[in-house]
Amino acid sequence: MLSEAARTQLSQTLGDRLSLSKSDLALHGRSETHFPTLPPDAVAYPETTEEVSAIMRICSAHGVPVIGWGTGTGLEGHTSAVRGGVSVDFSRMNKVLDIHSEDMDVVIQPGVTREQLNEELRATGLFFPVDPGANASLGGMASTRASGTTAVRYGTMRDNVRGLEVVLADGRIIRTGTRARKSSAGYDLTSLFVGSEGTLGLITELTLRVHGIPEATSAAVCAFDTISGAVDAVIATIQMGIPMARIEFLDAASVAACNARDGAEMPVMPHLMIEFHGSERAVAEDAARFGEIAEEFGAQGYAWSTQPEERRRLWDMRHNAYYAILASRPGATALVTDVCVPISRLAQAVEETVADIADSSIPGPILGHAGDGNFHAILLVEPDNAGELQAAKALSGRMVERALNMGGTATGEHGVGMGKLDYMAREHGAAWDVMSTLKRGLDPDGLMNPGKLVRQN
Repeated sequence: MLSEAARTQLSQTLGDRLSLSKSDLALHGRSETHFPTLPPDAVAYPETTEEVSAIMRICSAHGVPVIGWGTGTGLEGHTSAVRGGVSVDFSRMNKVLDIHSEDMDVVIQPGVTREQLNEELRATGLFFPVDPGANASLGGMASTRASGTTAVRYGTMRDNVRGLEVVLADGRIIRTGTRARKSSAGYDLTSLFVGSEGTLGLITELTLRVHGIPEATSAAVCAFDTISGAVDAVIATIQMGIPMARIEFLDAASVAACNARDGAEMPVMPHLMIEFHGSERAVAEDAARFGEIAEEFGAQGYAWSTQPEERRRLWDMRHNAYYAILASRPGATALVTDVCVPISRLAQAVEETVADIADSSIPGPILGHAGDGNFHAILLVEPDNAGELQAAKALSGRMVERALNMGGTATGEHGVGMGKLDYMAREHGAAWDVMSTLKRGLDPDGLMNPGKLVRQN
């Protein structure tokens, strides 16, 4: 809890940038999915790394929990204040500090969003490719090791963060990594903090790898009679070495939801959505070759285009699929699953999940990133319906068990937060205890985003 002495010191440091407003507290305790609202005791709006350090020193001295907050788009209760405390909102630390075009990297503050960065990069011919769909803050994306639709070509946040500035639980400011493209100097602390979900420290600066905007882009869509046909087409495409920038999968229920929300007229069948980047000749050849492969696996209605408005319409529909699925059961909330398996097991994992959902009382459209074996079942439940939530959690647990048995993971991109916490021992075994040891070493009082990612005493 936030003591009067801690509140006074924080107010002296931040002035009116320490908020106790009930609406502000509720916003910072809310989740995009089924988790209850768990608000903090205060919201801090720092503008500099030094202010973040001061916040941490005060909170450490008074035993106050601290939760980092970017834009609040996480799906696993990452920013819920399970023990109260202070939510540190980085929206005012939103400057692009340096753009090094020749080295193809940028230095930014954590509150910069993905779309903001790409707008500022536009004139340089560069872009930042990691695209989770939401216009998330890049500090938050690094904290959850986010990825999204373009990971099949450009990798995840793990592959695109070169260095960080981090404030530790005791207020120390450290730097990890450099702007060099490689290093063998000591432990890879950058990788330790990427994906740590604010449990080890607060990211206050990021050095990111950026890429050249492709000369041309083509996008395509096609339907399949079966899920296995769609997945087999993806596997064959990857084995042929055809470079895909995105390759997304939607099952029939997801397609129906998108049709209803966006006025699309796709056949209510499993679909693939594909995008290619490169020269004009290369993207045309890649799209044509993919069409040939897809037809061998039963694709129907294959069509591709390089027109920006058609590509934008396609990906806007994909990025809004979650909200389309929510709208398919008015008033519902969702438990969003996030398993990832080796691509060779993807069709089996999806088909077994479809059968499991069909045998339950819970609607659960499925979509995912076919190019890296990551898929999501959006399990729709009535708010405050304990029976439905229990059934959805049981479905999710069976999905995780299935994925782990196939050599996969409980979470491919959304992170652990509160929602996947119960699966960590099964996935990591003794390594989870090692994570807890690291946590205690950097945060001995357990103040950094408590109740998330790791086991705490």
